[in-house]
Amino acid sequence: MRCRKEEELVELVRRNKNYIKDGKVADYIPALAKADPDKLAIAIYSKEEGCLSAGDVGELFTLQSISKVLTLALAIMDVGKEQVFSRVGMEPTGDPFNSIAKLETMVPSKPLNPMINAGALVVTNMIHGSSVEEKVGRILQLIHDMTNNPTIGINDEVADSEYESANLNRALSYFMKQHGIIDDDVEMLLEAYTKQCAIEVNCKDLARIGMVLANEGKDPETDRPIIPRYIARIVKTFMVTCGMYNASGEFAINVAIPAKSGVSGGILSLVPNEMGIGVYSPPLDQKGNSLAGNKLLENLSAQYELSIF
Repeated sequence: MRCRKEEELVELVRRNKNYIKDGKVADYIPALAKADPDKLAIAIYSKEEGCLSAGDVGELFTLQSISKVLTLALAIMDVGKEQVFSRVGMEPTGDPFNSIAKLETMVPSKPLNPMINAGALVVTNMIHGSSVEEKVGRILQLIHDMTNNPTIGINDEVADSEYESANLNRALSYFMKQHGIIDDDVEMLLEAYTKQCAIEVNCKDLARIGMVLANEGKDPETDRPIIPRYIARIVKTFMVTCGMYNASGEFAINVAIPAKSGVSGGILSLVPNEMGIGVYSPPLDQKGNSLAGNKLLENLSAQYELSIF
């Protein structure tokens, strides 16, 4: 591992804290608006060093769109690559993550990729489970396995707030149901989706998830397979091409490592075969990515030459 001292991470957090003031905490989901904007944290997990961290690493936050990486892996495990990508595409989009525009012009009307909201709804639709509880329970079980933390659960306040304000996702879902892309009951699908987004973690949990993906889907301590290697590679590829919403190309150039962000301010990142990284800072930039978190990763990558390219 190239970063060998927590003091180095403490200094990186200190240097990037000023960017917090330039962002804005998400408020379109009312419960997210309660986040403390002054929080900034990073954790790095590697086989050699275990977990190094700095900043407010004990702060809990919800996965939001970071969950899309995990549900994609689970859906492919459940129904296979061919079935998943018969209903959702593989291409990046320059549109916002919650846009309906491309659905109206694509034939068939399937979402461009699994990292935008429409694509993620299709993916959750394909996860096995005859009830919301069974689907979400299986997502949680995967997260428990990847983090080695069985205490991780759902923030009910955030889940309820998301469900009550999910009108755009509801519109996306009904549009896709009309065109035969999803077959679940829409309200059950939205309940499962909002609960997966409201799963609550901290930066250390994110870093360990990243390390499992970096380790080809295997537990970093025991090498026990959790996700098949080919699926880990698929989700890492989507993290590069689509993981930072419609700023993914810029992130790939400036930071140059796989990453997936969420509007709670979390970012899951990794360096293949080397480390998993979890970052948290709630104020977002205009694209919906953590502003200080993004800058922190950019500085980290430059300082330790982490680029995968």
